[in-house]
Amino acid sequence: MQAQGRSIFDTDLAVAYYARVSTDKDEQINSLSNQKRYFEDCIAENPHWTFAGGYVDEGISGTSVEGREQFLKMIEDAKRGTFDLIITKEISRFARNTLDSLRYTRELLRFGVGVYFQNDNINTFDKDAELRLTIMSSIAQDEVRKLSERTRFGFKRAQKNSVLLGQNNLFGYNKTDGRLEIIEPEAAIVREVFERYTAGELGLRAIANDLDRRGIRGRQGRPFHYSTLYGMIRNPKYKGCYAGRRYASRDYRDKRSYRLSEDKWLVHEDDRIPAIVSEALWEQANRRL
Repeated sequence: MQAQGRSIFDTDLAVAYYARVSTDKDEQINSLSNQKRYFEDCIAENPHWTFAGGYVDEGISGTSVEGREQFLKMIEDAKRGTFDLIITKEISRFARNTLDSLRYTRELLRFGVGVYFQNDNINTFDKDAELRLTIMSSIAQDEVRKLSERTRFGFKRAQKNSVLLGQNNLFGYNKTDGRLEIIEPEAAIVREVFERYTAGELGLRAIANDLDRRGIRGRQGRPFHYSTLYGMIRNPKYKGCYAGRRYASRDYRDKRSYRLSEDKWLVHEDDRIPAIVSEALWEQANRRL
């Protein structure tokens, strides 16, 4: 049943909700759990509304609908008449792209389904909804662009200043106060890999298999694989060099990254990164790859 010309709160409607969080961190997942309970309670409290299910995307960006399986399923269910109204927190949860916001709300209206953005107080059944939605969607899209540019600027500046970014998970090292410290038992394994590989008798796959046979594992007890050792040989940090700007993304809407050619990397010696192998050994191993 369409609610055009009437309050959605006083109309008998089958109501679904849409929720999304952009990361899979614990605090975000907890927030998502709270959102689910909130929407279910919100629908249950209205005597005119019938709960028609929820659609939840976890760890998905809002910059486009690509990859948002639950969102797309919701659109298809709407076309089949599963519900009359979708409630969601705000436009930025639904879509931060103005074109997507307009495209999908228009498409939903063609099938008699409205969207209510609670925080923005926009009900797409209202006559002025599209104008307000266009304005608010443009603001949301501009905010995500600014955030992406600020993040990227800070990241590039940190790389140029040789700030050691990233997690404390590089085998052979421990990160303390912005410096790397050698973990000698792990460093011994790194040296063995470089030395055996440059000797030319075994390939990386055979070396990985031998380490596994001897019960030598990486962190968290994980076995070494070809790809692990390949990445180890390629990493300039093992010769005491900072290596940054190896990957980049095309624009703020595309979260996927691509590998830059080596001539665009930022690579130089850094006294905060003690070498585990000599530069000569590192170069020799890389020539064999």
